[in-house]
Amino acid sequence: MAKLIYSALSSLDGYVADGRGNFDWAAPDEEVHAAVNDILRPAGTHLYGRKTYEVLVAWETMETAAQPQAIRDFAEIWHSADKVVYSRTLKEASSARTRIERDFDPGEVRMLKAAAERDLSVGGAELASVAFRAGLIDECHVFLAPVVVGGGTRSLPAGQVATLELLDERRFASGFVQLHYRII
Repeated sequence: MAKLIYSALSSLDGYVADGRGNFDWAAPDEEVHAAVNDILRPAGTHLYGRKTYEVLVAWETMETAAQPQAIRDFAEIWHSADKVVYSRTLKEASSARTRIERDFDPGEVRMLKAAAERDLSVGGAELASVAFRAGLIDECHVFLAPVVVGGGTRSLPAGQVATLELLDERRFASGFVQLHYRII
């Protein structure tokens, strides 16, 4: 069975966006971006909430030829993956290989995991929270940025209890730290 993998760039105090909705403080440098790419590359299907999809859909038409390698690699990952977007408001997808689902159905995601030949990724803290609560997340990669933002959108769900096994950790020159856990 395929795994559902969640990865997030988070402040040290556990937020993916600050109280004003900003996340520019989490912009990855080339080294961190390459590490994120390494997590996403094996995933055949990416699950997104509407907000995350609307940020990432820019990769559909972004010109990357003159960009650093990590940027070009992510564009290739974006284009080669199937995407499922959970939204009640989007009428149609703005990218290839994308379908819109009105509701997140844990049973359907379980069947998707069971049938998939490659792992799946979930992007967006709100959608990941729903998947965590449904017991669907198998692994979690948190990239902690060297910043404290004091509040905002949590990277992990409030009120969720989970036992984790640390699989790996990595330090980056920029001060980011990657923690890789398996959900037990």
